[in-house]
Amino acid sequence: MTQRVLIAADKFKGSLTAVQVAERVTAGLRRVVPELQVESLPVADGGDGTVDAAVAAGFERREVRVAGPLGDEVTAAFALRAGTAVVEMAEASGLQRLPAGVFAPLTASTYGSGELLRAALDAGARTIVFGVGGSATTDGGAGMLSALGARFLDAEGEPVPPGGGGLSELASADLSGLDPRLASVELVLASDVDNPLTGPKGAPAVYGPQKGAAPDDVEALDTALAHYAKVLEEAVGAKAAEFAASPGAGAAGGIGYGALLLGAGFRPGIEVMLDVLGFAPALEWADLVITGEGSLDEQTLHGKAPAGVAAAARAADKEVVAVCGRLALPPDALGRAGIRRAYPLTSVEPDVAKCIADAGPILERVAEQIGRDFLT
Repeated sequence: MTQRVLIAADKFKGSLTAVQVAERVTAGLRRVVPELQVESLPVADGGDGTVDAAVAAGFERREVRVAGPLGDEVTAAFALRAGTAVVEMAEASGLQRLPAGVFAPLTASTYGSGELLRAALDAGARTIVFGVGGSATTDGGAGMLSALGARFLDAEGEPVPPGGGGLSELASADLSGLDPRLASVELVLASDVDNPLTGPKGAPAVYGPQKGAAPDDVEALDTALAHYAKVLEEAVGAKAAEFAASPGAGAAGGIGYGALLLGAGFRPGIEVMLDVLGFAPALEWADLVITGEGSLDEQTLHGKAPAGVAAAARAADKEVVAVCGRLALPPDALGRAGIRRAYPLTSVEPDVAKCIADAGPILERVAEQIGRDFLT
């Protein structure tokens, strides 16, 4: 009987897209088993690469000009199919939108993410999967809400400056002008983190340093976001305080909080994406599942794509192996996650710099080894 392999891997960040990972693994497997049936389903967990994964699964790519995190115009994409839009905040407001070596922890804005959501509404979306992660911003979603019609004013009645730092000047908030179409759309907040908005596990403390925030900036941002939530509580009631403490509020610099204020339901990003991409029927077809990402480490176990794929596959009694650039998990941790064995690029090429530079050809050699171990 011809064996059937499903490749459901995330990107190798900085080296290969999820689509390229699938192509390279397929090439390596077929060198060992030429007649092998392979289905590729590139996956993502809501962070950068989510739109690409949806497009690879048959969604239509739509491009629109929006504001980047510093206010300059950028071309961002979302994906659309049969009334469902996949919107990735990193497309508009991600770290990759900043010039090399430039950070703006206090002033970067999510305004462009709101423009992307508006573009999805304009395209007729009835369900919007809002993938958040990889942000350059810590503004609690205030920029996004502004783009959708909210007003955030200082004591003089002027709009507060963009970014989380500007929220310290917030005197009043008015959400009555929000786009009315939002009320009739299902908005799903897809994230792989469950942090609250503020506090020791909040967005500024945990993720601010990755965005260039010094300790003083982290403190200023945490204070500003707490003030922002307090002003919103005065504007919209107790739910604003509840949302600030809710899992996912701190995702992507607090844009999760803004999404919750819009009525979004929070779900782990990989779970949502597996549903949207049609993973269940593909899984049913397969004999072996190959997942993976650039680094298989402790973070992988907390809602990253390979863990989600492995959990779903294990529930369906399918065997799972993983490919990765770097492996930092012991075999027992892999086993508990439902991964039978992991194959890092470093098992073929010990030089990490070469693994990054030549990830594609090395991954093909890794896939040949998987073919010999599991398919012959």
